[in-house]
Amino acid sequence: MPNLNSAGSSNENGFIAFIPNLFTLLNLVFGCIAIVFLLQNGMQIVESEPTPDNPLGQQLVLSSEAIYLAPLFIALAAVVDFFDGFVARALGASSEMGKQLDSLADVVSFGVAPSIIFYQFLKLSLARQPDGLDASIGWLLPAFVLAAAAAYRLARFNIDASTPSTYFRGTPVPSVGLAVASLPLIYWTSNNANILDAITNTWVLYAAIAVLSWLMVSNLPIMGNKPKTKTLQGLLPQGIVAVIAIGSALVLGWLSVPVTFVAFVLVSIILKKQI
Repeated sequence: MPNLNSAGSSNENGFIAFIPNLFTLLNLVFGCIAIVFLLQNGMQIVESEPTPDNPLGQQLVLSSEAIYLAPLFIALAAVVDFFDGFVARALGASSEMGKQLDSLADVVSFGVAPSIIFYQFLKLSLARQPDGLDASIGWLLPAFVLAAAAAYRLARFNIDASTPSTYFRGTPVPSVGLAVASLPLIYWTSNNANILDAITNTWVLYAAIAVLSWLMVSNLPIMGNKPKTKTLQGLLPQGIVAVIAIGSALVLGWLSVPVTFVAFVLVSIILKKQI
């Protein structure tokens, strides 16, 4: 006669083991929703005064709907991406399948979705130039170098058993994704002409794509979530980044996101012996 209690216990354990994967799949769903908003026609033509560089008096701008909703869902993906690991550890349900699912979801939410943000900003930057609306799609394709670098970084992480638990080799993909996700919010909320010109400059965008892609695939030691030690010296790198994050948020608004990302990378490099 079958042992019904054992069968029930097995099913219960199987469900508990799958709970962290539900969080991971939610990460993927949020990334897909972000992509949907990014692929909608988030641009509109606004009539303005004719100028020598713009004789038709038309300007291409991003609409608010595409601005706010896509970064929101990328941020939500980051939240559940953090909690899937926390839940897995709390339930003792870490698994190889969960590790692979996490990387697949991260490629979409923090690789593909941010690449489309770069794609849209490159399109916007080209539209500001004479005859830019007729530019070849080849000028836009470099945006997807970021997605390729994210996929490579995650695949390497999955098979690299030598990576220490206290730091990462190369910049984590979610941190890059969040930095890129802040660009539309900066564009929509900033009144600083220099900042707006920078994030809609084709060559600045190319440089950002190249640097962020290199940071992900590099072997630079980047601090992890866990400090090396619980001493003051061991907590110093995370403490410096936390202070910069809070201070810049109070002063710079959404610009604090890329500022904090730069601080995160620089502090990791400068204080690499403490991470």
